[in-house]
Amino acid sequence: MSIKPENPYQRLKRIFHEPSRLAILSLLCSTANGVSFNELKKECQLTDGNLSRHLKTLEDARIIRVEKRFMGNRPRTTIFLTDEGRQSFVEYLNALEEVLRKAETSLTARKKRKILRVPGINPVKA
Repeated sequence: MSIKPENPYQRLKRIFHEPSRLAILSLLCSTANGVSFNELKKECQLTDGNLSRHLKTLEDARIIRVEKRFMGNRPRTTIFLTDEGRQSFVEYLNALEEVLRKAETSLTARKKRKILRVPGINPVKA
């Protein structure tokens, strides 16, 4: 079991933070039966080459498992989220949620503290 750094920014993993990979993993989370290459390509609006590159990166990191087989005479590639990948992605999402909550809290507090000063007009809280 890994030790969770106190700073949530350190828990944001670059491998998940890329928008296309975030979309791929979000879609993979929705099924235990895997998602076909063509479905991922369509849903994430990626080209064959771009999707292949992202899948290779995720596969090398053991986040996903790629299964290739024939259905009749047609090849079919199905992508599965590994247990390790699922756990790592959940940790990333929790860190991202914490970072976003901190940003929201900071912006809300800042807005309450901000005083608008216009020459010739009394200060008004914004």
